[in-house]
Parts: sequence; structure tokens; C-alpha cells
Amino acid sequence: MQAHFLAGHRVSPPPHRRSPVSAVLAPPQLRRKVTHSLPPEKAEVFRSLDGWASSNLLPLLKPVEKCWQPMDFLPDPAKPTDEFQHEVRELRARSGELPDEYFVVLVGDMITEEALPTYQTMINTLDGVRDETGASSTPWAVWTRAWTAEENRHGDLLSKYLYLSGKVDMMMVEKTVQYLIGAGMDPGTENNPYLGYIYTSFQERATFISHGNTARLAKNYGDSVLARICGTIAADEKRHETAYTRIVEKLIELDPDGALISIENMMRKRITMPAHLMSDGCDPHLFENFSALAQRLGVYTAGDYADILEFLVGRWKLESVEGLSSAGRRAQEFVCGLPARIRKMQERADERAKTMAPHVVKFSWIFNKDVAL
Repeated sequence: MQAHFLAGHRVSPPPHRRSPVSAVLAPPQLRRKVTHSLPPEKAEVFRSLDGWASSNLLPLLKPVEKCWQPMDFLPDPAKPTDEFQHEVRELRARSGELPDEYFVVLVGDMITEEALPTYQTMINTLDGVRDETGASSTPWAVWTRAWTAEENRHGDLLSKYLYLSGKVDMMMVEKTVQYLIGAGMDPGTENNPYLGYIYTSFQERATFISHGNTARLAKNYGDSVLARICGTIAADEKRHETAYTRIVEKLIELDPDGALISIENMMRKRITMPAHLMSDGCDPHLFENFSALAQRLGVYTAGDYADILEFLVGRWKLESVEGLSSAGRRAQEFVCGLPARIRKMQERADERAKTMAPHVVKFSWIFNKDVAL
């Protein structure tokens, strides 16, 4: 990361802590706070889409009785004590083959999932689609609550696995979760559902990629059960990505100018990671260091950021959108050309990284053991 934020201020890490990660992965830059940027006429777009949302979003949800649950993957405490203990010993034997650096990125992914109250809150700030009563029957509100319920299983499962593994300091992990939920997040979505659903489209794909890569690594290290856990979570993220990209696709169809300008807005701000305000109360550069390690292990990289944007440009057919104003055409040109520019930035960052000496940091999540970045 190039910069980290502490107590609301931009703080540059000291030179020896700088890591070879592209600026596109940095926490958000200080920016003018904007709220409720959706014009009233744009809110009508969403009110007109209630029927569409019922037909195109809600079928992507799975009935609870057909959903997997964390207990499908974990030792069963209802079994006789010796059988339960045997299953725990097997889990610990498998997890014992995983290196400390892997547990750092797995914990980081789990903590990100555990901050789910923040994400539901963020979606419920979006004008025109929020859950006005807490139990509203509008399709937008039904989707948000059910999406949250499905996502809630991800952190539960990973947290219980990590607890049983004995490989991490759960006290520090739990403190980090509490700090993060208390800190919140600032994705720059301005209570605007155009911006909000562009953000969630990007983030769902990012989490799909991240969990998919932790699954791949777990398999390589010999833990087939953990590989199945991470792969199952990734599949959920992919299904949720489909929902959010459908919404933006519909906005492009109905309001191409507004949609393209909104995509440009979010890309100029840069998509921030949901856990960018992560803290364990010890390391002021925790998110920076976690992200640098995720980059080094190939769990989530600056290259993935460019790949996601390139995927969305193709998924939404942005290069062929017609009928745009001059501002819309400028937005189209900027967004469609951005993946190539990001890749060039990363190439330069990679070259600079070759001249930088590696450094070691301690992570409280793994009992303050050293990890090379």
C-alpha cells in the first residue's frame, strides 16, 4: 500500500515499510464528502424496476433449506465426545500443514466477511432501494436482507474453522473484528444506488477471486476440506456478483449516460476494499501489511483489480454503448481505457519493487510471528 489512514488522517508509512503494491489497492484518498447525490428523477428509475427486481434478482437467492450451513464442513459437537475430538484432531492435523503466511490472508478474508453489519448498513443508505422499515416487502429490501443472511454464513464458517485449528490468536482476531465494525467503511457511494451497485458488482467479484485463490492454495497445501470451504464461499460470491452486475446492466439499458458517468465516478475514486479501516489496536499499518501479503501470495493483487475492471467492461459491453452525451462519451473512453493504464502502472510498480529490500512484519493474528512481505 502507498498510504494508510489512521483516525481519519492520511499517514504515509515510513520508507522501510513501503511494500511493492500498486496504488490501485491503496485505501481511499481524502476526498470531499458527498451525500445523497441521486437526483429525484433517477430515483424513479428504481421505483419502476420493482417488478424487474422480483423477476431477475430474487430467483438468484437460495431457499434456506437448500443452502449449505457451516456445520456441513465442521466437526459435529453432537457426536459422542471421542468422535468429536477425533474430527477436531483431523482438522488440526490438516491445518498444521498450512504456513503462517497463509493463515494471515485467511484471517484477513474472514475478518472482512465478519464486518457484514457494515455492508448491510451501507446498502441501506442507498436512496430509493433501502429497507425503510427493517422488514419491508419491496424486492430491493428482500434482496438485501436475504443476501446478508447468505453472506453471514461465510464469516461464521471461517471463524469456527480458525478457532478449531488452534493456529491463530482468536483474541486478537476477535478484537480486529470489533474494531473494524466500529470503524465502518467509506466506499464513496454517496447514498446513490448507481454508485452503490457499481461498487458491489466490483467487490463481489473481488471476493469471488480472493476466496477462490485461498481455496487453490489450501488444496496445494493438502487441506482438501478447507479448499472445499473456500471454494463454496467463492461460489456464493459469484452468484451474488451475478445479481449486482445485472442491476448495473439494466441501468445501462435504461440510462446509459447516468450509468457510464457513475462508473467513471467510482473508477476515478478507486474501489476501496471493504476492510480498509481494519485495525487490531497494535499495528497502524495492518491493512497495508495484510494487503501486501495477499499480493505476494497471489490471493488478491493489483492485476486482479485490472482483470475485474476489464471483465466488467466486457460484461456490460461498455465499449458499444451508444446514444451518449459528450460527458457520457468521455466517461466511456476513460473507463474502457483504464484497465490498460492500470496494468502499465503495475508494471512500473513491479520494476520499483525489484530495487526494494524485503522486510519482515509481525502479525498479532498469528501470535506476533514474523512474516516476510
